[in-house]
Amino acid sequence: MSQLSTLGIDRIELMRTFVRIVDSGSLSAAARQLGTTQPTISRRLKTLEKLLGTELILRSTHGRKLTDDGERCYAHARTLIEQWSELEDGLRGAGEEPMGRLRVRAPHAFGQDQMIRPLSRYLQRYPGVSIDWMLNDHSPDFIADNIDCAIHVGSVTDPSVIAVLLAEVPRIVVAAPGLLEQFPTIERVQDLERLPWVALSTYYRNEVTLVDRRADRSQQLNIQPRVSTDSLYALRQSALEGLGVAIVSTWIVQEDLEAGRLVRIQPQWCAHPLPIYLLYPYAAYYPARLRTFIDLMREVMPTMAGTRPPGV
Repeated sequence: MSQLSTLGIDRIELMRTFVRIVDSGSLSAAARQLGTTQPTISRRLKTLEKLLGTELILRSTHGRKLTDDGERCYAHARTLIEQWSELEDGLRGAGEEPMGRLRVRAPHAFGQDQMIRPLSRYLQRYPGVSIDWMLNDHSPDFIADNIDCAIHVGSVTDPSVIAVLLAEVPRIVVAAPGLLEQFPTIERVQDLERLPWVALSTYYRNEVTLVDRRADRSQQLNIQPRVSTDSLYALRQSALEGLGVAIVSTWIVQEDLEAGRLVRIQPQWCAHPLPIYLLYPYAAYYPARLRTFIDLMREVMPTMAGTRPPGV
C-alpha cells in the first residue's frame, strides 16, 4: 500500500485548493482566500499531483499554466466539488434548511443603510447561517473577492454571471436653497447647465440626461462639476453644503427634502432610474443559504424605502 493511501488525505480539500489556485491565478491569492499560507497551498498542490501521478501546473520563470492533465483535472474537480457540496448539504439536513456562511458584496451606501433591516430579517429566519457583508461599489469579481453573490446597482455588462433584476432606484435633481438664491430662477430644464454641479462619478460626470416621463421627452445637459465623488453620502453632503446641483437617489435625501435643507428642481424632470440586480456565478448546484437569500431579495427589494418594482 502506498504511503499516500495511508495518510487519510482529504481529496476534496486538495481539489478545492487546486480549483482555487486556478481561479485566483496564483498560490498566494489562493492562500489569502482560503485563509492559510502559501507553503500550505504549495504542499497541497504537490500532494494532489503525486496522488494523481501527473503534473497539473507547469512552473517557469514566465509564470504558471495548466498542463493538458491539469485542464482535465480542473474541469472534473469543479463538478466533483459541486456534487460533494450537494451531497454534504443533503446528508447534514442542509439541503432545504440553510446553513453555513454566505459571502455577499453590496454597495456602500445601500449596504450600510437600506439593506441592514432585511439582512437582519434573513438571519433571524435562518439561525444556521452567518453572513460576511462586504461593502464595495465596484463590479464584483466572484473569484478574487471570494463572494457568493452581489447586490449591484447599475447596468450589468458581464455575460458570465446570472443577473436577477430586483428593483430600481428613482433619481431626482436637487440643490440647496442657498445655492439657488445665487442664480436666476430656473424656468426651463436647459437652464440647469448654468448652475454648478456635483457629480456621482460612478454614474455621471460631464453630461446627464433627464426625462419628463409624462410628456415622453428627454433632455441632455452638459455640466461642469465642481466636485466629483464615487460616494453617495459625499454627494449628498456636497449638495447640502451648496457646492452644486446633484442627481441623487430619492431615499438618501427624503428627510432633507422634508426639512427644506434641499429642494427638488424641475420636479417633472428626473434621471433614468438605476436598476438593482442580484448577481451570482453560474454553477450546477446552489446551497440553500444562497437560494433563500435570492428569494428574500426578490421579495423585499421592490418594497424598500426609495426603491420600486422595475418598470413602474
